[in-house]
Amino acid sequence: MSPASTVTWSELDSDVQGRLLARPALVDGASMRASTAAIIADVRERGDAAVRELGERFDGVRLENLAVSANEIAAAERELDESDIRAIDLAIGNVRRFHEAQRPATIRVETMPGVVCERISHPIDAVGLYVPAGTAPLPSAAIMLAVPAAIAGCPTRVLCTPPRSDGSADPAVLVAASRAGVEDIFKIGGAQAIAAMAYGTESVPKVCKIFGPGNAWVTCAKSLVSADVAGAAIDLPAGPSEVLVIADADASPEFVAADLLAQAEHGADSQVLLVTDSPALAQAVAKELDAQLAGLSRADIVRAALENSRLIVVADLSTAIEVSNAYAPEHLILQVERARELLPAVRNAGSVFVGEWTPESVGDYCSGTNHVLPTYGFARNYNGLGLDQFLRMMTVQELSREGLANLGDAVVSLAALEGLDAHAAAVTRRLGSDP
Repeated sequence: MSPASTVTWSELDSDVQGRLLARPALVDGASMRASTAAIIADVRERGDAAVRELGERFDGVRLENLAVSANEIAAAERELDESDIRAIDLAIGNVRRFHEAQRPATIRVETMPGVVCERISHPIDAVGLYVPAGTAPLPSAAIMLAVPAAIAGCPTRVLCTPPRSDGSADPAVLVAASRAGVEDIFKIGGAQAIAAMAYGTESVPKVCKIFGPGNAWVTCAKSLVSADVAGAAIDLPAGPSEVLVIADADASPEFVAADLLAQAEHGADSQVLLVTDSPALAQAVAKELDAQLAGLSRADIVRAALENSRLIVVADLSTAIEVSNAYAPEHLILQVERARELLPAVRNAGSVFVGEWTPESVGDYCSGTNHVLPTYGFARNYNGLGLDQFLRMMTVQELSREGLANLGDAVVSLAALEGLDAHAAAVTRRLGSDP
């Protein structure tokens, strides 16, 4: 990204503005869906045998034992430094504290005399957690998925993560998952992992709902199994990672550039945007991006991501919020003076980071919020992962004879409007009156 890539919002017509906020194109849907559907069908038909063969084809390693053993967990702990384990424990603690506060209260309301309505919650019986390990292993994802599943009390918690070339799973992922309360861990990656959890195999229990991010194949597999009544529900739509930073003239170009680069290193298909009311800041950030990029280990990935990215100059911060709400970013960073004053105007964002001392990295790892968030504009109608998604809510009603008498005439009238005389009779027969 260079200073020449800066654009002035007010100089663009609405069509160009819309194109400017477009995400990078996703992988060809038709061919990917066909290939993914074939993988799912194979796993569904042949179980573990298919999983092993697909693992050999895609991960380059054939495993006889798909499950991670207690000895492997212990060996993984020995591979990590004490400081690494302390960081994992700190993240688990903060995520646990924030998600425990999300426990829903039982609701009990007497809507009229003798009519009691309640809402109660139960944990989902079996959940599948997917932790990717593509260009980088993600122990943080294991924490974000496993902690709320444990708090909810889901009886069956299954985690799948791809094996490394030597047949082992990433040690940090194993330590994070086990310390967050997952016992059933399998070395399975990609679409075959989603299929194994959705339908079950000889080794992998069938689950009711699947959680977690992944590449395009994983995302496609989640979509397919969620559309099958015999498959499994899924958490939320997720695509390439993204961030939008709103910054004013007083923001630090160094901090803004660092935040943009942090998100760009997730993948070449990531997208980062700066929206500012200061042309001078936009120019300074562009220079900072070039300077900081040179020292990054994933510079090639970042450079590719920056090709999809934008520096947008707007007239004022109100317009910046309008742009952000239209884009609906996965992550929104507010690096402006009195940043909290902007917060009430933010409608569409997965997670918001307020002020110059709140980099997006803290949310990725250990502030306590969940980093599994809607991307690709789905923040307009989905929220990020929370405890509620590991629970199912159930309503209950209980009436006394007095309560039914109080409601009876209304039920009979409404049933008549709909032409459903059996509905009316279920009331009148109890009350001893003619329908």
